[in-house]
Amino acid sequence: MKKLKRFLALALAATMTFSLAACGGKDSDSSKGNKSGVKIGFITLHDENSTYDKNFLDAAKAACEATGAEAVFKTNISEGEDCYDAAADLADGGCDIVFADSFGHEDYMIKAAKEFPDVQFCHATGTKAHTEKLANYHNAFATIYEGRYLAGVVAGLKLNEMIDSGKITADQAKIGYVGAYTYAEVISGYTAFFLGARSICESATMEVTFTGSWYDETAEKTAAQALIDDKCVLISQHADSMGAPTACENAGIPNVSYNGSTASACPETFLVSSKIDWAPYFEYIIGQVADKKDIDTDWTGNLSTGSVKLSEFGKSVAEGTDKVVAETQEKLESGDLHVFELEQFTVGGAKLADDYKADVDTDADYTADTVVVKDGYYSESEFRSAPYFDVQIDGIKFLGDPKF
Repeated sequence: MKKLKRFLALALAATMTFSLAACGGKDSDSSKGNKSGVKIGFITLHDENSTYDKNFLDAAKAACEATGAEAVFKTNISEGEDCYDAAADLADGGCDIVFADSFGHEDYMIKAAKEFPDVQFCHATGTKAHTEKLANYHNAFATIYEGRYLAGVVAGLKLNEMIDSGKITADQAKIGYVGAYTYAEVISGYTAFFLGARSICESATMEVTFTGSWYDETAEKTAAQALIDDKCVLISQHADSMGAPTACENAGIPNVSYNGSTASACPETFLVSSKIDWAPYFEYIIGQVADKKDIDTDWTGNLSTGSVKLSEFGKSVAEGTDKVVAETQEKLESGDLHVFELEQFTVGGAKLADDYKADVDTDADYTADTVVVKDGYYSESEFRSAPYFDVQIDGIKFLGDPKF
């Protein structure tokens, strides 16, 4: 009866499910610990029309092809009981691993993990694995704020080019940013992007607006246009549709996208895109299960693991961009540069205190419980995989009334 109920719920949800058997059918490379025979189920919030979800789907297919795993995909799964039903259905269907890609999936993945202790449940952007302490539930993310910082460097170089050419004055170097929600992940991202831009263009400021949705093309396009109307001369985003890039292309405003290049659709305005490449994580968890080894409770990829990447540069980037970005990336990877160095920003006119605490354990009251400053920088992603940077720094203002 339980399986029948899940089947009916999934059918009514009108999700798309398909199987990628053996993902190429080749023997796996045993030197990487990856062997065929592992079956992994993927749950995504939307489908390939969302740049966010397409990024996961592309990485999943690449990882399965590399490892010889079998994959089952369930797309357009909402952040509700549909996620539990999908996860349980995948577990019932013989999946060794079930993965979900959206923040709101977490509680339903935990519910399924408790019901199926022999199946490994892995979740992107979640915060509760290290407090739930379930042997079969895991969180994963990557230091995408470093990718955002590098994309900000590209933007700063473009702003300087616009200033030097007389297109704008230094005090007109205002960046617009379309955010989805006022979550730490979004705050961390737009702050890193701004700091990257300002490391190159000292006069840069930023204005942020929020749509209240991860994927709403109309809202994102409207938000970008509102920022352009408010005299923002370059736009970036943490939202998943082509709304903002399209508005920029129509207005001739330089754009930094997210989760994949928009160069083909926006050839005149696209500068660069940052993204998390999830293939290294997927290959890792498939290999761990194949070798009967434990999966990290909190896994954090970075530039060195190939988990954080920039796309190709657009044709309108400033001259010398590739060289400056390469030099900056080298410093980030070596630890000579940290994105959130306290000397690089202020909060209310003052430097952040050395004993500043953030909400890392994510209790019900969102209590700031962990000192996150060390060695002169805010140590994002070092105490758990999901971002927890929630600081509103000087130089960034808001269009509208964000509910923090």
